[in-house]
Amino acid sequence: MKRHVYQGRTDEYFEILDLEVGDQLPQDPIDGQLSLYWFQEDDNCLIIDAKDYVFAKNQMICLTSLHKVIVQKLGKVRYIRFNSPFFCILNHDSEVGCKGILFFGSSNLPILTPTTADLEVFETVWKMIQLEMDSRDNLQLEMLQMMLKRFLILCTRVYKNQENYKAIDKHQVDLVREFSFLVEQHFKEKHTVAEYAEILNKSPKTISNLFGKVSDKTPLQIIQSRILVEVRRMLRYTDKPVSEIGYDVGYNDIQSFSRFFKKHEGMSPTDFRVKV
Repeated sequence: MKRHVYQGRTDEYFEILDLEVGDQLPQDPIDGQLSLYWFQEDDNCLIIDAKDYVFAKNQMICLTSLHKVIVQKLGKVRYIRFNSPFFCILNHDSEVGCKGILFFGSSNLPILTPTTADLEVFETVWKMIQLEMDSRDNLQLEMLQMMLKRFLILCTRVYKNQENYKAIDKHQVDLVREFSFLVEQHFKEKHTVAEYAEILNKSPKTISNLFGKVSDKTPLQIIQSRILVEVRRMLRYTDKPVSEIGYDVGYNDIQSFSRFFKKHEGMSPTDFRVKV
């Protein structure tokens, strides 16, 4: 394993790793960390939020500290993690434009599949980050932030290209991102498209038509998917009673909650908990 860590004087944390087969990901938690996996081999098997995924060579995924990850099989992988004191994507959204796309995008797990041309640029930026990690002057923090920003911008471009964001203009892209971000913030108490449309000062029909151009999910499905992600997390990783889990995501009636979950998952919350 090749590991490079930057720690600043005011809690800034930035880390990159080149992991070989058999190496373990760092287990020390970083408060509020964001992370990125860049798989260097095929057939990587991870369970993320109680759902099975298999990732191919050169695919990338972006995760927050909320994601629950269990590694079943991992080949060579490049790994980045950082915290908000190092680089806050919310405060710098106008610079990188990845809020609601790469991170904090409600139910969406962004899986990037770069082209050969994209990979050449990623390789260059990765090498530049490695070189800068060995620097120890007073410009290192600014240089590393700039490199990370460049990497995130490249990831955002890749995702927009593969998800047909070219079909809409910049204002509409920002609206899609803001909707996804709002769902991430409010999914526990707001369950209808109309509630989010009101915040965005748009009609529910406008929101629905927009998502029809760039997503295979309707806005309502996005809201419901985010609720289901949270429920699966709590069923799999906590001992909370089913009724309490339902209450946590905005269902006061256990029967309504159970019907909602069974409709989408094909089994009751209790059966799901036993299965996983």
